[in-house]
Amino acid sequence: MISLSEFLSLRKILPVVDVRSPLEFESGHIQNAINIPLLNNEERITVGTDYKQKGQAEAIKTGFRLVGPRLEEIIIQAQKISNGKELLVHCWRGGMRSNNFCQFVAMAGVKSQALAGGYKAYRQFGLEQFKKPFKFILLTGFTGSGKSEILRELKNQGEQILDLENLANHKGSAFGGLLMPQQPTTEQFQNDLFEEILKLDTTKTIWVEDESIAIGKIFLPTDFWNTMSQSPLIKMEVAKETRVQRLVNEYGPADPEEFLATIGKVTKKLGGQNYNAAKEKLLAGDMHATIDILLTYYDKAYRNSIEKRKERILNSVAWSGEDAPSFAKELINLNKNRF
Repeated sequence: MISLSEFLSLRKILPVVDVRSPLEFESGHIQNAINIPLLNNEERITVGTDYKQKGQAEAIKTGFRLVGPRLEEIIIQAQKISNGKELLVHCWRGGMRSNNFCQFVAMAGVKSQALAGGYKAYRQFGLEQFKKPFKFILLTGFTGSGKSEILRELKNQGEQILDLENLANHKGSAFGGLLMPQQPTTEQFQNDLFEEILKLDTTKTIWVEDESIAIGKIFLPTDFWNTMSQSPLIKMEVAKETRVQRLVNEYGPADPEEFLATIGKVTKKLGGQNYNAAKEKLLAGDMHATIDILLTYYDKAYRNSIEKRKERILNSVAWSGEDAPSFAKELINLNKNRF
């Protein structure tokens, strides 16, 4: 058995094998881990049922009986993944599954070490990291201001960032899932966020886009969100005409029927009259007018939101929507001048 700190260090050079069932793995896993399930989803339920009804000894027998026919396949996979290197192995709690896996592959000459505490220990450590007193600066602004573009430009210029929307595969608004890959589970999102935090110096400024606690269907960790909700803001001031054009460029390629269905989801907030007008313009192929109408609702919602947080605004900075590198540099200098 190796400790979590040893595991986090060794995984930089050694492959990681997750021996939990496919369903457990899909719900959330350690970044870059490879799933070689000792038991599949149905078998895991069968063993668990035997454990509850017949006791540990019978459950172990059932497990061996189920794994037996696939043992050769498991060993071949382990040999292929190890490629002559030692394997790092984990299950849920660092118990029977990972220990048995290590014993099985050892008989075929594959060296391995199991993670003490398993995936559960990794998750608990990750959740603890979200309690740190991060020095966030939140980029805020009306919908279509280009916050994500500037965030990534800040990274290009050597600043620390956390790109939450990229990790979530979602752009935040009701339309944020259009033209995006499927979102991860909340658990997987949090794992990936933890991995990004590990790369940062948390004693220094970290730039983050202003988000609600939910990004699409995933949720930010509560402790992390609480810190965000108390952090200073820099507000980007971008003309509506510029924002409309940026959103047309962004969502113009979307399927019109899918876009209309998404408008339907915000009909109540948008208002029936605005919905009908937006629908008419969309069906006529006028994306510019459609976006302009939608911003009526989004701009009103943002004004209400920022009014409640106005005391946290450090600066409001105008941007033309062009020359992102120069604007990012201006924000960096603003932050430096705070101290």
